[in-house]
Amino acid sequence: MKITDLLKPDTVIMELQATTKNEVVEELVAKLEEAGRLHDREAFKEAIFQREATGSTGIGDGIAIPHAKTKAVKTPAICFGKSEQGIDYESLDGQPAHLFFMIAASEGANEAHLETLSRLSILLMDNEFRQQLERAQTVQELIALIGAKEAESEEKETAESRTPAVPQDELILAVTACPTGIAHTYMAADALKAKAQEMGIPVKVETNGSTGVKNALTPEEIERATAIIVAADTQVEMSRFKGKHVIQVPVADAIHKAEQLLSRARRQDAPVFTATDDGKRAREDNRATGFYKHLMSGVSNMLPFVVGGGILIALAFAFGGIHAKGPVAEILMKIGGEGAFHFLVPILAGFIAMSIADRPGLAPGIVGGFLAASAGAGFLGGLIAGFLAGYVVIGLKKAFSLLPDQLEGLKPVLLYPVFGILITGFLMITVINGPVGALNKALSAWLGDLSGTNAVLLGLILGAMMAVDMGGPINKAAFTFGIAAIEAGNFGPHAAVMAGGMVPPLGIALATTIFKRKFSDQERKSGLTNYIMGASFITEGAIPFAAADPLRVLTSCIIGSAVAGGLSLWLGVTLPAPHGGLFVIPLVNKPFHYIGAILIGSLITSFILGAWKQQKTD
Repeated sequence: MKITDLLKPDTVIMELQATTKNEVVEELVAKLEEAGRLHDREAFKEAIFQREATGSTGIGDGIAIPHAKTKAVKTPAICFGKSEQGIDYESLDGQPAHLFFMIAASEGANEAHLETLSRLSILLMDNEFRQQLERAQTVQELIALIGAKEAESEEKETAESRTPAVPQDELILAVTACPTGIAHTYMAADALKAKAQEMGIPVKVETNGSTGVKNALTPEEIERATAIIVAADTQVEMSRFKGKHVIQVPVADAIHKAEQLLSRARRQDAPVFTATDDGKRAREDNRATGFYKHLMSGVSNMLPFVVGGGILIALAFAFGGIHAKGPVAEILMKIGGEGAFHFLVPILAGFIAMSIADRPGLAPGIVGGFLAASAGAGFLGGLIAGFLAGYVVIGLKKAFSLLPDQLEGLKPVLLYPVFGILITGFLMITVINGPVGALNKALSAWLGDLSGTNAVLLGLILGAMMAVDMGGPINKAAFTFGIAAIEAGNFGPHAAVMAGGMVPPLGIALATTIFKRKFSDQERKSGLTNYIMGASFITEGAIPFAAADPLRVLTSCIIGSAVAGGLSLWLGVTLPAPHGGLFVIPLVNKPFHYIGAILIGSLITSFILGAWKQQKTD
């Protein structure tokens, strides 16, 4: 399949009207929808913004490649747009972007589609080709240039495949990977190969893209490699590099600092990788390590149990009242409460431990979490169990590294699980569960006694946390606190959390209705969608607005959510169901007070945002 099979005249804009990053995305997405390439315009746009939130796709040299792989795409496609004056797209080199290629990959896109999309990103590394695209005046000329360049590239690849193997005296290896595996993965690989050829350095690059691992590094190549460059923003297999000099950097560094990285690799200017075991590790930088990362790993893996079990519990209350009486309610409660919710603390602890110690930490963590839950130590006990198990296994790895190599195969299947579970379980039973259980009871009593100013302050904090990152780690931390409070028998904090989480999308929806002239036509349509998302407790509906105008939107949402949370606890609202949205309001002890708190918070958000936002000129 060729690039021109995906880039058609009806998905080309030779002169963009947009002047901002958000407007570029809006215009390109609208073109794809007009051409019939999308199932759901809003869902695709949200996927684009979510990808941008992980790092700008403005790659520098005047190019931006916004992309997403989602079920919102009907037919894989490429949409092209050009801006003569240039647009600030938060590019890595700080320069305005002139050429925009929006890649729309369907969730079930086959390998041929994905390889074609990836090939485009490689072609854009050629400076002369980019200049030709900038000078193109018509749609036909643009498509012809791309077709000719692709044919030239295929001929070059065929010729290179016939060249002899690289010399045996020196070899630099590299691995590239980005979260979506469509653009940056292959651009980084091509940049490293091009610069290595220029420097006369033999190099082999493995790509971890959407179509899987390509050009995989062999054990023999790794053994004789001078050094290895891992340019990745997602997890890659790292244990195979034990004992080698490994440079770990973001994928963007391979695109823009290829010469520097290759020079470092040649000098072996990198630490020797010492990981043991057969797990996977992400690149090690300050953003990807530490307490917070491990905690969020546990919370993220626990959430499906919370959401699934929580909705079933809410339905049990809906069918059988607050005591869930009746055959249907009892079945739902057994599945949700005794089933899914039974695993919350063990799963939390297990995945915290796995984040710390890779797969060998999972079993000790789950067992430690179960022992904590059984002893009444609750979520706090589960947190301790997860970190304890993880670091116990780390200690075991170091201790067992002294054993003969012949016993290497016994470690993951026998030594780690037996000693990890034994040590973690012993410490939880004899040292941890007693004091933590007492502390958990004290916390429950404190929550039960909250009133007046203290309750308002807690509600303000929990509500604000739900709007800070809208589904991110801080939001999840507040949500987890609310679930822990329910488990402790206090239903007030979770009501405040739910109120705070509903405000951002509802407040934005109201703002687009009340202050119509301050929002574009597309934003007003998105606002209508946010009424539904807010009512369904989907805080993420506000993300596209926050991505486009973070200061105004986030500030407005945080203030409104804080007010809603504070009012909810001050009014004494309780919610026994571990979920949110309109369908659980009948289970609230004071439904009209609760609705009032949510509406007041949403109105505050809408009026702050509407008053602060600048008038639209289009």
